[in-house]
Amino acid sequence: MLEIFDSLKAYLSGFNDIIYSWILIPLLIGAGIYFTIRSAGLQFRLFGKMLKVIGRSREAKRGQISSFQAFAIGLAARVGTGNIAGVAVAITLGGAGAVFWMWVVALLGMATAFIEAALAQLFKVPWYDGTYRGGPAYYIWKGLGSWRWGAVFAVALLFTYGIAFELVQSNTMSNSLHEAYGWPTWATGIVVTALTGAVILGGLKTVARVTEILAPAMALVYIGISILVILMNIEHIIPVFIEIFESAFGLNEAFAGTTGGFMAAMMNGVKRGLYSNEAGMGSAPNAASTATTIHPARQGLIQAMGVFVDTMLICSATAFIILISGIYSPGQEVEGATLTTNAAESALGPWVQPVMIVLVMVFCFSTLIGNYAYAEVNMDYLFPTKKAGNIVLRIVVVLATFVGAVAKLGLVWTIADTSMFFMATINLVAILFLGSWALGVLRDFESTKGEGAFVAVDNRYLPGNVPDTIWTKETAGLEH
Repeated sequence: MLEIFDSLKAYLSGFNDIIYSWILIPLLIGAGIYFTIRSAGLQFRLFGKMLKVIGRSREAKRGQISSFQAFAIGLAARVGTGNIAGVAVAITLGGAGAVFWMWVVALLGMATAFIEAALAQLFKVPWYDGTYRGGPAYYIWKGLGSWRWGAVFAVALLFTYGIAFELVQSNTMSNSLHEAYGWPTWATGIVVTALTGAVILGGLKTVARVTEILAPAMALVYIGISILVILMNIEHIIPVFIEIFESAFGLNEAFAGTTGGFMAAMMNGVKRGLYSNEAGMGSAPNAASTATTIHPARQGLIQAMGVFVDTMLICSATAFIILISGIYSPGQEVEGATLTTNAAESALGPWVQPVMIVLVMVFCFSTLIGNYAYAEVNMDYLFPTKKAGNIVLRIVVVLATFVGAVAKLGLVWTIADTSMFFMATINLVAILFLGSWALGVLRDFESTKGEGAFVAVDNRYLPGNVPDTIWTKETAGLEH
């Protein structure tokens, strides 16, 4: 039986390498370039507006989810161990130049993130509890007229984010504590399962309240550690920037001779950026759709800022901790979270090790509950009139959290990669077909300098009327 699992894992791993390298990555980058051009570089032109909108986004009526809470849910799911371990792996395999390509992908991805979040808002539907539901499944259904393809997307996301990624995050937490302090994995599993259950059993609103505090706090603490590393090693900052740019274009001969130079830097940086910021993957729009806002473009700008925070700030924080510390060398064996923790300890002293372990725990936990929020939105799509569906989902997530803490998950992670490919590809095709709707939303927003009411009926900037829309003349100016 083990031989069958090993063979299946090897086959799927090879398959994933092909479909990611030749289909998904070109699609994601192509979509980023396309929407950057079509929107006239909205991520650069409207960066100040993004900050302004976030500053106004914390309030919502009782029982609703604010724009900031939706942003926090997306940030919680985005920011996980990949920001600590994944960036370290990218640097180990691709050199310092991987950081440059990670930045490029994030800047392009901000435009894609706006498009999918704006679509999620435009085609969202009201929910019985006073909130909203939307996202790729819904805009595929309402915008492209295909409930079935929306259902295919929903099933792929439910497996990827509702089961597989929950297993992996829990596994990372238990292994980290076991390696650092020798704690039994089953003990970690019990504690993490209890905490996860306490949050998700309260549903989407409880997740929103927890992530609103947890996600910004963990990001600020981690960025604070990186700033402290930089300040204590300020003389190395310019050499590090030089190393990043030289390695990005294969000009660092020492690195090029060991692991592939330019191509290694580009591929590893691109993959890390795409997997971390999730722009175009179809995950974050599920959270964006739940927000109460007065204009779809506002949530689009907020979610675009989520990509910036994830990659340009948090992933960059990891990169600078590693590169400034001086313990990194091309081709070394130590990688992942261990490399990041060792680098922080080398720069700041042994006191930072338990802090880093706690951050890994918090990053994983926030991702656990953020992933659940994505899954609940899609369970509601498949079973809109049955509350039992969400009860089953919560039980499954709780069980997956415990199983993940004590099991080996190599095959599960490989299958999740395959499932995520289909999920992301369906979403990318959908937003390319529906992009003119989101761009129309953007033009409407800019025509009033972000202050006017949005109406989706007889709107001259949209390709047509949105079916069964909540954005009507009767509700213009009200928060949805």
